[in-house]
Amino acid sequence: MTQDNFQPLLVHLIELRTRIVRSALVFFVGFAICFYFSQQLYDFLVAPLTAVLPGQKLVSIGIASPFLLQVKIVAMTAVVITMPHSLYQLWAFVAPGLYAHEKRMIGPLVVSSTLLFVCGMAFAYFFVFKTVFGFVATHIPSSMTWLPDSDQYLSFVLGLFISFGITFEVPVAIVLLVRIGVVTVEKLVSWRPYVIVGAFIVAAVVTPPDPLSQCLLAVPLWLLYEAGCIVARWTGRGAPPNTDPQEQ
Repeated sequence: MTQDNFQPLLVHLIELRTRIVRSALVFFVGFAICFYFSQQLYDFLVAPLTAVLPGQKLVSIGIASPFLLQVKIVAMTAVVITMPHSLYQLWAFVAPGLYAHEKRMIGPLVVSSTLLFVCGMAFAYFFVFKTVFGFVATHIPSSMTWLPDSDQYLSFVLGLFISFGITFEVPVAIVLLVRIGVVTVEKLVSWRPYVIVGAFIVAAVVTPPDPLSQCLLAVPLWLLYEAGCIVARWTGRGAPPNTDPQEQ
């Protein structure tokens, strides 16, 4: 392999390193800003639980747990708020290698998938947490004192954030599969009974072992599947790709 063969790969690797460094720098700036508001972020994150436990605070057992817990919350927040810049860097790296029709499709998909993921997190925070914690708080035996641990609470809400964020990506996945011709809308509609059963099975695996949490994930998953079928029927299958280099 000659020097000319290596040069393009080296250029791509240098560009990839540059974009990773830019994403990392923006993340650290976001992390520093969020760390200044770490106590407010913690109060905001635990608000759904403290709302059903008036006058009571969460406990933390480990020596360094209070600090490490805030670092985790700040890092999670920094990832979310810097995600648009990180996705832009990814897009800027891969865009030169895409055809015109692929660029037209990926842009809306990235924007819609990001917004839907955030919507899934918001749905979990403002509706699911309030419902689940309220249900648990009303079923505590009178002889028991409920002292939620901060670290376990963070793991719980982080798992639900990811579960609901991914769940809200279902319409995007359906539209993408129909657009590239992997499956038809009619076939997706015929799979509806299996999807409903599968939604409850998935919810049973990824949510805490209580029926309420499982229903709160399974029902939106099914409804988002139906929404994806409607949007896919409206947008239809994409036109055959035009590989003319003049349109790249």
